[in-house]
Amino acid sequence: MSQHRLINMTKLPAILGGTRVRHLPFPPRRTMGDAERAAVLAVLDSDCLSGFIGASGAGFFGGPKVREFELSWANQYQFRHAISVNSWTSGLIISLGAVGIGPGDEVICSPFTMSASATCALFWGAIPVFADIDPNTFSLDPKSVAERITPRTRAIVVVHLFGHPAAMDELLAISRHRGIAIIEDAAQSPGAFYHGKPVGALGDCGGFSLNYHKHIHTGEGGIIVTNDDLLAQRCQLIRNHGENVPEYFPGPDFNVFGGNYRLTELQAAIGITQLQRLENLLLQRRQLAEYLTARLASFPGITPPVVAENCTHSWYVYPIRYSATAVGLTRDLFVRAVNAELPASANFEDTALISGYVKPLYFNRIYQERRAFAHSQFPFNLAPQVNYEPGICPVAERMHQEELLLCPLVREPLTTADLDDFTQAIERVLDFAPLIRDRSG
Repeated sequence: MSQHRLINMTKLPAILGGTRVRHLPFPPRRTMGDAERAAVLAVLDSDCLSGFIGASGAGFFGGPKVREFELSWANQYQFRHAISVNSWTSGLIISLGAVGIGPGDEVICSPFTMSASATCALFWGAIPVFADIDPNTFSLDPKSVAERITPRTRAIVVVHLFGHPAAMDELLAISRHRGIAIIEDAAQSPGAFYHGKPVGALGDCGGFSLNYHKHIHTGEGGIIVTNDDLLAQRCQLIRNHGENVPEYFPGPDFNVFGGNYRLTELQAAIGITQLQRLENLLLQRRQLAEYLTARLASFPGITPPVVAENCTHSWYVYPIRYSATAVGLTRDLFVRAVNAELPASANFEDTALISGYVKPLYFNRIYQERRAFAHSQFPFNLAPQVNYEPGICPVAERMHQEELLLCPLVREPLTTADLDDFTQAIERVLDFAPLIRDRSG
């Protein structure tokens, strides 16, 4: 770093009026191409935009493209079943319904994730209970999960956050002998492996998001995966107004009404094409992430992410832990200074650094007021002992308020040269940290 210091000391950082490290925008992520266009046109020519019917028969399970997409996903990662849905939010709701979650049940959730990973419990009258996260993987801390279990605990929603698998062996050891279901929220982690097995169906069932910002997408959509035949049938029923086909119900031990959570033929056709690209996209992201980790390893106050032994990472984003004490700048000032060295961002994927992630979910109004419905305290009135006070998940709160930085730049079509500009921006800010602090208050 000393040689770079001699060069950088001749220039003020951009936040203090100096010249930016980079002026050209980062290349945009292009997700649709000729193959997707051809797939969509073929469906339009077929005049079948959805093959689903809400009654008995082959159409209950969707049209030809939906079934082809599901089979392709199952085969690519050796899942016994893949069930497409219109969003991964729907997938979470369906999965909890399939394992029989009902009113008054407790579902342990991460507070450091998208809101649907917890509100999915409320759809069935169950109560989200928040456990803390591991500071290295940002997924559920098994010790905290064990502390939250009560006789009313029926499920754990395990989030593989940012692309890294959670500690599944420990979580399964906690849940299995208690008869607690595990639902894997792998929205950000397609193609990630834990001890040689793909995440998603290590527990009872789980799945992936096909929302626009994910690795591959169909605009909106999701995929449920499971290796359990009975759970797969239940998921298919809830996805498509299962109450209309009572002859399909395999027994009383799950929720027997459903909705329209179905994927269209157009989306499935796009998904088939996108899935063919997934492994190459993951390879690009892993190479970029490894390069960035090597570049950041010696920077003071910057802790690159870890990849646990026997795990692979999907790198939805690149998480960094930041120490304001070591650098001498508040996290927000550091982020502003680094981003000032780079072109203004047009969207999330072009932004070099972002402070934090979501605020811990229990800070949201729905939990603070314990009110999910307009004229009722249900289901929170069934579990007055469940705590949503600040401080219940100190690691999640610390990451949100102080330590976590997110970099979305480990994505296609960026190159290591683009990451060199990013790391040079960080290096310049570190070199001038005392001056930035003094002049910026």
